[in-house]
Amino acid sequence: MRVTIGHGGKCAGAAAVACAVIVCAAFTVSTHSAVATAPQAAATARAATTIPNSEIAAIDVAGKSFLMASHAPGVSVAVVLNGKPAFAHGYGEADTAMHRPATADTLFRLASVSKPLTATAAMQLVQAGKLDLDAPVQKYCPQFPEKLHIITTSELLAHLGGIRHYGDIPNEPEDHNVKHFNDPISGGITFFANDALVNVPGTTFHYSTMGYTLVGCAMEGASGQKYVAYMTKNVFTPAHMSHTVEDDNTVNIPERTAFYTVKDGKAVPAPAMDPSYKVPGGGWLSSANDLAEYEVAMFNDTLVTRATREQMWTPAKLADGTPTHYGYGFDVEIVRGMKFVSHNGGQEGTSTCILLAPDANTGVVVLANADGVDANGLAKALMKIALVERTATAN
Repeated sequence: MRVTIGHGGKCAGAAAVACAVIVCAAFTVSTHSAVATAPQAAATARAATTIPNSEIAAIDVAGKSFLMASHAPGVSVAVVLNGKPAFAHGYGEADTAMHRPATADTLFRLASVSKPLTATAAMQLVQAGKLDLDAPVQKYCPQFPEKLHIITTSELLAHLGGIRHYGDIPNEPEDHNVKHFNDPISGGITFFANDALVNVPGTTFHYSTMGYTLVGCAMEGASGQKYVAYMTKNVFTPAHMSHTVEDDNTVNIPERTAFYTVKDGKAVPAPAMDPSYKVPGGGWLSSANDLAEYEVAMFNDTLVTRATREQMWTPAKLADGTPTHYGYGFDVEIVRGMKFVSHNGGQEGTSTCILLAPDANTGVVVLANADGVDANGLAKALMKIALVERTATAN
């Protein structure tokens, strides 16, 4: 399938990728006005939130309206205010056949929202002096063949490495892949190891999920640990992301949502897909609560230093000095003088977005269990609600 909203799925050509890569960060949409009283659906979240009832009501309206407009069965959202978790809730159903409700702990496919997590881990290794961003990636990932041009981990993190993406070759092996790889790094590399580069590294922004598989490989070489094990120990555990796991089709994961696509205004099961070939760039499962904890960890310098975070949240530059709109694992945009960093994702059965306003220590999470729906629009609506609340609190 070709998912044109988000990066975790298959975007139809360079124009679609260029459009999708900035849509999550652009903050220019309106949101629904608050209703008089918060619906009972938010009661489970109210005890732990610092958001007034009127703001919870506005979030409820936005979440429920999203389900009605998109026909996605379920969506989970979270809001971070002042660098702390403030609200998390699920709307609709995680599984329509079992009538299992979506909750703040329901596990959704992250799709390309996996990339910020991987980038964070890679930058930990840079901080530790174990990973040289400017060294050829083969220094840490010898199984990837040398190409006509040197490729660095820095270029891969910023999508400047010249590695192909979906739609760049005919009959791509990733299309509806159902083959399972016990080793997501070595298995995933086999899909593109012998392909030619699409451009000279450093000269062009070319979004690539496969490039992040190479980042995962470099992490393994630099750390001496398997990628999944490193992520669990060094990112998920210290960030209190206790529910985040690899999207392993061979394992029963009770909290995992079912996956849907919308056809003719109705949610139907999404095509089968095994993401084990692309875990670093699109193969994690997580919840709204866990991703809120990730945002908190990034705001509070729990995972990387402030200097490293700012490096990640600064647009990379092409070889000729032209800035891109992407740092290391995050889209970056300045809107009306305020900085926003974000990532969106989409693949079979999911549409996702994380959106952070670093200067306000404010972030939102949106996870929907249908592909091709506008998670980005809901994230922007929630951010507007969150920033209004922060302004009100400050005053």
